Amino acid sequence: MLRNKLRFLRNIGIAAHIDAGKTTLTERVLYFTGKSHRMGETHNGNSQMDTQKQEIEKGITISSAATHTEWTYDDSTYLLNIIDTPGHVDFMIEVERSLRVLDGMVTLFDAVAGVESQTETVWQQAARYQVPVIAMVNKMDRIGSDFFEVVRQIKTQLGANALAIQIPIGEEDAFEGVVDLIEMKAIYWNKDGKVLEAREIPVFLLEDALKYREILLEALSLFDENLMNQYLENPEEINAEQLKFILRQAVLNREIVPVIMGAAYKNKGIQTLLDAVCDYLPSPLDRGAIEGIDPETEATIIRHPDEEEPFSALAFKIALDDQNRQLCFFRVYSGTLKIGDFIRNPRTGKKERVGRLYQMHANKRKEIQAVQAGDIAATTGLKDVRTGDTLCAMDELLVLESLFVPPPVISMAVEGRRSDQLEKLGLALSKLQLEDPSFKVQVDQVTGQTIMLGMGELHLEIIIDKLKEDFDVEVNVGSPKVAYQELLSKTVRHKQRLKKQNGGPGSFAVIDVMLGPADEEFLASEAHVKDGQRLQFVNKIVGGKIPKDYIPGVVSGFTKMLENGVLASYPVQSLKVELLDGDTHSKDSDVRSFEMCAVEAFKAVAMQMEPRLLEPVVVVEVSTPEEYLGNILGGLSRRRGIILSQELMHQHIQIRAEVPLSEMFGYINHLRTVSAGRANYSMKFNHYAPLPEQMAAEVLTK
Repeated sequence: MLRNKLRFLRNIGIAAHIDAGKTTLTERVLYFTGKSHRMGETHNGNSQMDTQKQEIEKGITISSAATHTEWTYDDSTYLLNIIDTPGHVDFMIEVERSLRVLDGMVTLFDAVAGVESQTETVWQQAARYQVPVIAMVNKMDRIGSDFFEVVRQIKTQLGANALAIQIPIGEEDAFEGVVDLIEMKAIYWNKDGKVLEAREIPVFLLEDALKYREILLEALSLFDENLMNQYLENPEEINAEQLKFILRQAVLNREIVPVIMGAAYKNKGIQTLLDAVCDYLPSPLDRGAIEGIDPETEATIIRHPDEEEPFSALAFKIALDDQNRQLCFFRVYSGTLKIGDFIRNPRTGKKERVGRLYQMHANKRKEIQAVQAGDIAATTGLKDVRTGDTLCAMDELLVLESLFVPPPVISMAVEGRRSDQLEKLGLALSKLQLEDPSFKVQVDQVTGQTIMLGMGELHLEIIIDKLKEDFDVEVNVGSPKVAYQELLSKTVRHKQRLKKQNGGPGSFAVIDVMLGPADEEFLASEAHVKDGQRLQFVNKIVGGKIPKDYIPGVVSGFTKMLENGVLASYPVQSLKVELLDGDTHSKDSDVRSFEMCAVEAFKAVAMQMEPRLLEPVVVVEVSTPEEYLGNILGGLSRRRGIILSQELMHQHIQIRAEVPLSEMFGYINHLRTVSAGRANYSMKFNHYAPLPEQMAAEVLTK
């Protein structure tokens, strides 16, 4: 029974650049599938998926929202678990954790703007987890829309094998339908988009339809030898089911991205999108088994999407409900979980009892009795669980791959307005960190200030608003500051001796180490890029000079020192430690002694490694009418920007530049002034680069 259910299950996400229409599309999907009886609108503040106060006020999605619905297609009923994700760069962690557990993705493109900066980020995230993709070109009813230009950009800018499986009938406000190149029929929507009608392809479009059908057949024939032979000998005998099967396999293998279109706000393209999701995006069976690691032996463990296998799941999101209670969202990969069952969290080793299980519809819950492989659900009552934790059967432990969390790039000092709220502020910040892995809190070792770190100004602005609205804590905040890093630029050999005797057991450790920047290979590795590891440790001890049991102390000591560099207590980007030699004492040596010895070794030679400050650099995309181009280019240059490209797109110039993040504070006000409010911009973190010496001196002085 489960295999049949899984065959018709689709776990999908909807992702795109901000304002491409993701939430609008999700609202239409819920309406057309019968899940809701009204269509909410983001701009009216009544969207079913954007329920947080901050989302309603700002008209943007801040937190990913999960829902479920059903769609009847080809005499079968498909269950759709859908996650609507944010498009703003500051909230990309929401897309990251959604894609970690989803089987397929619908990427939305603005028919006028085409491929935008956050589209590229979303695309990279999908590639990281090998998620198959369908592309939908939205807003086809807008002036300046160009379906084929967007297909071209998907190919050139994203490097995807994009393949149009529809062509438009009508342009801009005359957009009224599509030609389906698989079925070779015309599909029309009525004025309100709710009625769909299939007709013969109109004569004036027949030549174009045949042309693009030819392109489709050529592309698909590369993936199937039988189709290749048919295409060369009897192309008229090729049927739609045959093409769908071949296209589906190519999509599952991420070899083709089929491109369709619509105008979600006008209700056009919703039914054809849902059909395409059923036809081409994978079920949990298509995604197959998942690999985990035995936490004790580190052996690989395989779990299949089968109710008879041991339970395994990944907690991909921790949210706070309206009473600030913890709600854990998880994806089940194998087995069955029922109310009252005990499970284990390998990170803590603790067992947890499942009190309640919920099927979610945005902020609404429906209590359910059990979940099985393939399901996405939520639970309350787990005492110690974080985003990325594995949940598994009590005696069948494994650890699943967690998820990538980007480093914060901006910081801000915060303090409670009233002294009696200090404890309340600390508790609120702890809960917000648990909810949002990209939000960090630390205490400045010099000033004692509480520092919030996040992904951008808007991110921290939302956090401050949540402190006030959700936790009743009003705060004073400092000006936003850049989250610099410290780069070690020289390798130094050093021998450190620790000997302490205070009566009774003492501390003794000797280490001989080579310290310096990590190798390029390490910096390019998955461990550094994806998992965020910054310590490259090489153990060259021979002959048992330091017992193996003491080595973790050395690693722990140097790892701690990465959090606060020596120039201005900024995190150290990376450190390579080669442990060459050492010595112990029969009674006074232990793990703690070697940890302290490593700390002292780093402090002793940190300045000899010639640390430098690194600053975060962002990629900025500005879209402007041509008459303001000169002023905008001049403004970016004054901000130490490097212009990467300029491209004419739909009567606007698209400027792409690399600019230090520190220069982008307040940029929106400048842009509005020099363009009479007609230009707009977006930015995303790109990399860290050395800060010029004079500017570094100013930062250190402050």
